[in-house]
Amino acid sequence: MKAVQVEGKGKEARLVLGEAPEPTPGPGELRIRVHATAVNRADLLQRCGLYPPPPGASEILGLECAGVVDAIGDGVSELRSGAPVMALLPGGGYAEQTVVHAGSILPVPPGMSFEEAAAIPEVFLTAYLNLFELGATVEGAWALVHGGGSGVGTASIQLLQRAGVHVIVTAGSEEKCARCRELGADVALNYREEPFADRVLEQTNGRGVDVVLDSIGAPYLEPHLRCLRIGGRLIFIGLMGGARAEVNLGSVLIRRLHLIGSTLRARGPEEKAGIVARFRARFGEDLENGVIRPIVDRVLPLERAQEAHDVVERSEHFGKVVLRVG
Repeated sequence: MKAVQVEGKGKEARLVLGEAPEPTPGPGELRIRVHATAVNRADLLQRCGLYPPPPGASEILGLECAGVVDAIGDGVSELRSGAPVMALLPGGGYAEQTVVHAGSILPVPPGMSFEEAAAIPEVFLTAYLNLFELGATVEGAWALVHGGGSGVGTASIQLLQRAGVHVIVTAGSEEKCARCRELGADVALNYREEPFADRVLEQTNGRGVDVVLDSIGAPYLEPHLRCLRIGGRLIFIGLMGGARAEVNLGSVLIRRLHLIGSTLRARGPEEKAGIVARFRARFGEDLENGVIRPIVDRVLPLERAQEAHDVVERSEHFGKVVLRVG
């Protein structure tokens, strides 16, 4: 089968289209004939050797896909061959076929293209897990999400808005800020033009936000501690700005703050299946009805995967960059 492979090492590593063995589903798994996959920043890190796949996972890049079921392993009875599905993957999406645990599957809503469906699993499940399960965000709360124009950002805006949560986002241009507001953000701040902490406190009448979804890390730690309300939750899902910072533990202690680290990829199949099931129970109807939807910036063929990575690395996109397979 055709699959994207990595040539070179480190920052010089590039993506090329090559050949890989067809995967075979084991017990509890199924195989998908992939029609589309999508690019995540984790893929860029893996390409450079900085984010290896979990033990036992495919070394092929790609954390989500959409396509049709074409082989079913033992113990899987709820899915049929030919069913249109999208999937959360530990790896293997940049290929014509991939294998995944049946619990990581979601049905493709009627009328939704495979390109749109491929842009859903990783970012919507990441947003749901961290904001609602770990962040305990409830109706009427305030949330701060960085990278409002990213895949996770655009998913977060929609889920939070649907849940009745006030949403503040940061983005890197006035155009992206405007599009975030159109999508449902209450406030969008251009981080290139102003520090965000003071504006967050201003917008919340000095109380601060209940939860922060942080993909930046070290340089934002101090301002986050300033703009979190008492009992607030700071959830780290990325370290794009660096991993080391000093923290005033007195502030954490006195204001009863929660600092939470989170990853989705390395969780086991049963844990992921639970997350998928709970997401579908809460937001599945909204997804079926198009109330929440993926934001697709552009679609490129699989052989242009390196170009897609370059677009994401330069933050030229709004929403998701999708790769069409076949």
